[in-house]
Amino acid sequence: MLLKEDRKVSGAVSNLLLEHYGITGEIHPLQGEVDLNFYVIADSGECYTLKISDEADFESIQFQNAMLSHVKECTMLKLPYVVRSLSGNEMETIIFDRETRLIRLLTWVPGRLFAYVKPHSAKLLTSLGIASAELSQALSGFDHEGAHRAYKWDPAQAFWVKEHLEQFPTEKEAGTIRYFYDLFEENQPLLRSLRKSVTHNDINDYNILVSEHLEKAVVEGIIDFGDAIYTYTVNELAITLAYAMMDKEDPVYAACHVISGFHSWRALTETEVEALLTLIGARLIISVTASMLNKKENPDNEYLSISEKPAWKLLYKLQNIPKSFIHYSFRSACGWNARPGKSLSPDKVSFAPVIKGLEENIYNIDLSVGSKKLGNAYNYASKERVDLRIKRILEDADHTIGYGRYGEVRPFYNSSEYQKRTDDGFLPKARALGVDFFSFESRGVMAAYDGVVHSVLRSGNEATIILSHKVEGIPFFTLYKHLSTSSIKDVVKGKAIKQGVLIAKIGSEGVHGVRLHHLHFQIIYDLLGYEMNFPATASSDEWNVWSQICPDPSPFFKWKSGATINTGKQKIIEKRDKYLGKALSVSYNDPLHIIRGYKQHLFDITGRPYLDMVNNVAHVGHEHPAVVEAGQRQIAVLNTNTRYLHEEITLFAEELLATLPSHLKVCHFVNSGSEANELALRMVQACTGSRHMIVLESGYHGNTGGCIDISSYKFDGKGGKGAPEHTHVIPAPDYFRGIYQGQSGQFQKYIAHVKDALVTITSKGGRVGGFIAESILSCAGQIVLPTGYLAEIYKLIHREGGVCIADEVQVGVGRVGEKFWGFELQGVQPDIVTIGKPLGNGHPLAAVVCTQEVADQFNNGMEYFNTFGGNPVSCSIGRAVLRVVREEKLQQNALQMGNLLLDELKALQKQYPIIGDVRGHGLFSGFELVRGLTPATKEATYLANRMKEKGILMSTDGPDNNVLKLKPPICISQQDIAFFMKQLEDVFKEDFLKA
Repeated sequence: MLLKEDRKVSGAVSNLLLEHYGITGEIHPLQGEVDLNFYVIADSGECYTLKISDEADFESIQFQNAMLSHVKECTMLKLPYVVRSLSGNEMETIIFDRETRLIRLLTWVPGRLFAYVKPHSAKLLTSLGIASAELSQALSGFDHEGAHRAYKWDPAQAFWVKEHLEQFPTEKEAGTIRYFYDLFEENQPLLRSLRKSVTHNDINDYNILVSEHLEKAVVEGIIDFGDAIYTYTVNELAITLAYAMMDKEDPVYAACHVISGFHSWRALTETEVEALLTLIGARLIISVTASMLNKKENPDNEYLSISEKPAWKLLYKLQNIPKSFIHYSFRSACGWNARPGKSLSPDKVSFAPVIKGLEENIYNIDLSVGSKKLGNAYNYASKERVDLRIKRILEDADHTIGYGRYGEVRPFYNSSEYQKRTDDGFLPKARALGVDFFSFESRGVMAAYDGVVHSVLRSGNEATIILSHKVEGIPFFTLYKHLSTSSIKDVVKGKAIKQGVLIAKIGSEGVHGVRLHHLHFQIIYDLLGYEMNFPATASSDEWNVWSQICPDPSPFFKWKSGATINTGKQKIIEKRDKYLGKALSVSYNDPLHIIRGYKQHLFDITGRPYLDMVNNVAHVGHEHPAVVEAGQRQIAVLNTNTRYLHEEITLFAEELLATLPSHLKVCHFVNSGSEANELALRMVQACTGSRHMIVLESGYHGNTGGCIDISSYKFDGKGGKGAPEHTHVIPAPDYFRGIYQGQSGQFQKYIAHVKDALVTITSKGGRVGGFIAESILSCAGQIVLPTGYLAEIYKLIHREGGVCIADEVQVGVGRVGEKFWGFELQGVQPDIVTIGKPLGNGHPLAAVVCTQEVADQFNNGMEYFNTFGGNPVSCSIGRAVLRVVREEKLQQNALQMGNLLLDELKALQKQYPIIGDVRGHGLFSGFELVRGLTPATKEATYLANRMKEKGILMSTDGPDNNVLKLKPPICISQQDIAFFMKQLEDVFKEDFLKA
């Protein structure tokens, strides 16, 4: 960071630079705590750091110079190296500001400071650990008398903090300092056993240099060796961690990546890992204590307190995380067993049945996120519904008792208490740390093993008991939750309990509003300081640690082990590559394994929800309960073709036509938007005898042969062979980056291309068959058609006897907000309307609606038949979709949420000029990224992938793939929009704009 220029000082420094190094150039002061530092841009183009130090630091500087000379031969890291003076010396004695000083010149190391790099990805953090270890390894064979000194910034010498404990202004601050200082004093015997070496001692976020690559950023260099000292070797990692963990929502997660990288390069000992938290805390309390003192002595020097706020924030977070959990996490990062103690062996230990009847043939209830038994998310929308669903599963299986498996990711753990905040949003803490028993009767609960009552918690109608046990010197606990309070009157802390003895009953009837009784049972090796309310679930990213604190109880009951989570993504990818067509693509650089959907969210195999901002197929919401129920109800009764009479098809046709202008009178039902447009082309030919079609540039109308022939997005794209002779492409009316830009006066220029196409057709003796266009251009980049554009074109086409098709496959059924159908925005009357994705809400259902005249001409004697089109199940689903849109007022929601989203995006556009254009109607919108008018394709791709990491699904589109399209389910809420905009703005604050 540059300080304000001081001409007098700069002039003096320039003279020194010329006198001792023969260098001329620009001088810029840099901040520092001890030395005077200057950034030098030489006239030759080379860059340097000039450092002016106190004469008393002679030995320390000699040590630093020797250290830099040593590591130069031992590492590939980018480090500063000493430039000898004209006299051949590594430093010179000078008079500066009337005092004797030392001057030296170092090479400048280019790169981005870690402090200013965003995001701190897992890969970047891992590379930081590797760089720290590489430097530590390079210094392992080096020593110097100057390294053996007293220094307040050495975590091993944190004793000086004690004398300042009473000077902190608040009890909270003082209490936190005492917590970590006491930890430091208590662990002195441990610390004294650690290996020692010379360390850099200050790998902080302002001394770490990162590569310029956006997506593959790694640590390349380390600067500023002024704090180097002989101390505990692991301090190199501890100090690196102290700064890398700052400003992280989940500092332990961040630390684990750094530790993993360090250990992969330079192996840590178990003792060193055990000491890490103590040494991290020591460095942090040194930092905040020094800041407090510096503020008193130098209140105007902000640099001296640059890390104070994030250091305090980190101290508070670490204080509130169990010390042993941090230790276990650090061990896990090294690839060791997270918990170092011995574990129980199911071969030597058998548990008594914890509830009466457990020896019966109990039923394994699949409660996992992908469970088809659990069914629609509506079934677990509340605790009462969860219980009702489990009760129904047991009844259907003809069982009275069942259990939920250990290790399952359960989707109904979705309240705030089951969420873990991370730097990329929230992760669900939804993976079961125990087994759960469900019964129609209030059965007795028995002790699994001989033990002593450790604690009892009574809360309303429910109680929890924890028993402590010891087997062959191995201590452990068992937890029993959801007990009847009235049944544990004689259970008191300290009471001895024999294995198999009745200790309680599972909850009284009506605890959750239904007649279902639930016992949660866990084994626990370490209570982590919890007396009660011990966690019953964990997030999948911490499972390796939690599963060793709370092992699977199943083997101790002689059952098969519990559930396993194996995303299996790589296996699925390999099988896709083997068995499926190579033209089939997947979304995102790191594909998602999605196994559940509900409303505006999709859920991966770990239970993480993703806000779906792109899937307009799930029009009223993924797996909307009313739509699901309609399909289930009908498929249980009848599903057949239209050669038999059934009422659903006529009811659906009647209800669909009621949403359309009165001139559209006839429905044909098909299975997809592609099939709808293919049928529409046949109708055009039947009406006009011509195949000549006028289409829009970058338009997309489906994947059948006929649809590809009229889809510029396909035939002008990769693998395409250009337009067929009967297809005539006109430019998309893109006022932002089209061939005619700016709205004023451009309308008729675009219309002129339609006239030219008509002339081309007739000049060759042909006649126009028709014109087709999406009402808002999707694959062209969410292009909103100019007002009156379609009306003018329809007039020209009709005058030549052609047929006009409105492609509503993506924009129809209330999505555009202002109107139910997109073409209504243009005030036109199409001859044919094709409808697809939204109509079936994910079910393969589409329709072609046309005028009576078109229908009559199509009825030329050739029968139209579609095996599945118009079947009762599809029609029932279509009716349900229309009903949901109407009853839940989703068209109005699309208008309100769409306007809110567009307003928020336009506000963001004012801050970030790379957002060149924001456009759309309702919940069919997008924003285009550009540099000037050059498509910012790389940035758009990065943004879509980065937002996925933050729990939001987006996608790119447009001819240059630089448009972020937004087509969420139209049930999206204001809260969802706020979450989306917060995450989007956070990404815009990251480094991708600097690419």
